[in-house]
Amino acid sequence: MISGKAECGLQYAVKRSGSAVGYCALSIRCGTRDEEGFHNGIAHFVEHTIFKGTARRSAAVINGYLDRLGGELNAFTTKEEIVFHATVLKEDLGKAAALLFELATCPTFPEHEIEVEKGVVIDEIQSYKDTPSEDIYDRFEEMIFKGHPLSGNILGTPGSIKKITREELLRFVKEKFVPCRMAFTIVADIEEKRLEKEILKLTDKHFNGIDSPPCSADCNDRKGCWQYGVPQFELFDKTLSKRNHQANCVIGGLAPSLYQERERLATVLLCNILGGPATNSILNSVLREKNGWVYGVECGYIQFADTGLATISLGCDKANLDKCLAAIDKEIAKLQSEPMSERKLKAAKKQLLGQLAISSDNGETQCLSMGKGLLAYGKVSSGKENRSMVEGITAEDVREMAQKIFDRSRLSKLVYI
Repeated sequence: MISGKAECGLQYAVKRSGSAVGYCALSIRCGTRDEEGFHNGIAHFVEHTIFKGTARRSAAVINGYLDRLGGELNAFTTKEEIVFHATVLKEDLGKAAALLFELATCPTFPEHEIEVEKGVVIDEIQSYKDTPSEDIYDRFEEMIFKGHPLSGNILGTPGSIKKITREELLRFVKEKFVPCRMAFTIVADIEEKRLEKEILKLTDKHFNGIDSPPCSADCNDRKGCWQYGVPQFELFDKTLSKRNHQANCVIGGLAPSLYQERERLATVLLCNILGGPATNSILNSVLREKNGWVYGVECGYIQFADTGLATISLGCDKANLDKCLAAIDKEIAKLQSEPMSERKLKAAKKQLLGQLAISSDNGETQCLSMGKGLLAYGKVSSGKENRSMVEGITAEDVREMAQKIFDRSRLSKLVYI
């Protein structure tokens, strides 16, 4: 693998694969948390409307450009990033890469396309409202991060979307889509030096002579604003009547950030043990497999630059909710009271490492992960490094995270019933 930084400030990494398919991604460090001075939801709306035309191509040309090659063009928005990515045959990778740079540097946002897309996004917002398991998590995040930039809903609201203008979209892109916020990554069966040269040519073509504002300090460093061990927000325990068939519940609290390395990895392992995707996770075993109280239960952990959020979410028959909550408390108390045995810890580490290896055995996953690593840490960690860090986690590390994150005095709860 080769990585570096172009003269304009854009970071890049390329990795050779053994596949006929090539992957490329342009990751930009700006998401929902960067919307101050703009209407909520604009980051996600930019992601939608950026495909509606550039200075060189119309929406119709963009939409069909990679499709005609059998490829795919896609994008997504998070609280901290907007990512555009493409999958094509390796011989068409240059075309895909050039298109991603073009989209990010000269979008036109035609007025008529903006109005059409507002309807699409508002419909997307309403569809989430019709899905309690999705809506409750968004509401939980809004409540737990109240007063912080992370509280904003990624999709925005119907009211905020209606107010977005073409001028606002152009200003957002000009202010946020700057090279020092960007990472470009490629995974393809092409010689790495050749790929590096192509990236540098693209950066010269698209960023030379562009009048973009300099990167501010907050663009490069968001560390340390909220510490997971100190509850700096108002705890809540709310039940809202939604007249749903099921009861939905989210319990959670602040957790380690991207930059609290040992604590972060211990939390990843803890959440996988407690409610990971495998059927042998503790809460799946107790709530679903043993008692049949739920269809699914999950312990999730999302990491941001300045904090993190660990949650337990479930949907169940209303009559089973109290039993589920009591069982969750009991299982968490066990993890808090004494360290896991070495045998169980070893098995849990192997399971997590296996899941990570299988997930990353995919060119697209690798490409997106490389972009995340460059934006967050300025480097791409190797599989060997990641394995070593996971292996270094002790049973006491896991217990300590269980005690801190799931301390009942620091947890909030939201129920839809």
